[in-house]
Amino acid sequence: MKKHVFITGGAGYLGSILCEHLLDKGYRVTVLDSLMYGEQNLNHLCANPDFDFHRGDARDEKLVGSLIRDADVLIPLAAIVGAPACDLDPLMASSTNRDAIAMLCRIRRPEQLIIYPTTNSGYGTKTGDVFCTEESSLDPISLYGRTKCEAEEIVLAAGNSITLRLATVFGMSPRPRLDLLVNHFTYAAFFDGYLVIFEKDFKRNYVHIRDVADCFIHCIENPARMTGRPFNVGLDAANLSKEELALKIKEHIPRFYLHFSEVGSDPDKRNYIVSNQRLADVGFVARRSLDEGIRELIKGYRLIGRMPCKNI
Repeated sequence: MKKHVFITGGAGYLGSILCEHLLDKGYRVTVLDSLMYGEQNLNHLCANPDFDFHRGDARDEKLVGSLIRDADVLIPLAAIVGAPACDLDPLMASSTNRDAIAMLCRIRRPEQLIIYPTTNSGYGTKTGDVFCTEESSLDPISLYGRTKCEAEEIVLAAGNSITLRLATVFGMSPRPRLDLLVNHFTYAAFFDGYLVIFEKDFKRNYVHIRDVADCFIHCIENPARMTGRPFNVGLDAANLSKEELALKIKEHIPRFYLHFSEVGSDPDKRNYIVSNQRLADVGFVARRSLDEGIRELIKGYRLIGRMPCKNI
């Protein structure tokens, strides 16, 4: 009997890649997504008999309850993502990012494994000199970070659960995201040829979207070693400052002009580096490099062309 994985938000940036990886590994996949942005990212999966899709709201208890009855694994991806989007509609952000997760934990059966992706942006404004581990304090600096941290606490308290503190994700997807730093910087380099960068020394950790998808599968296949704990998910070689990231992209697009401004500031004050050792200790290491991701993004932007500013 094939394991059945239920995913909310499965038509999004990460979900559309995760569905593909799960199906390739022989899992049954059911997706619930509101398609609030008009996504049609899963059309290519409809011929697969192990794939099913339902359009609806992850906050709808009756609907969610009916769809998870025979699921073995629950992966709630549905979220209002990023600080600006959450600030535009705080009630929507709180009800989707936190309350829907609490509802899922309440109605699921104890034997159903929950794998919840949160963000390592919960580490907030550290020095950028000391590695954050899963034991480091969480100091989110935005509503987005707070709702994700609160949801993580709920999931871990529910039992039979794993949480993944994702680094800043990069790479192409059927639903492109240009608000993520690597994707954004590469987009600016490719289309505009220049970028003004504030707080060039602020650091962040990064991870390829397909490594994240593979990490979910690793969790499904190794729950005994992982349940009850959070795990940082990032690329060890990619604890980089914004300046280092931009210069890496310039290696691939030499005409990229960079201005590191000493005047002005970035409203995003996150500054931290992350240790992914706990995840390595249970057998998973991210393997796709920044260079691979940048080359992939350049091909993708060549394919899709310039996108409307509202998507950046």
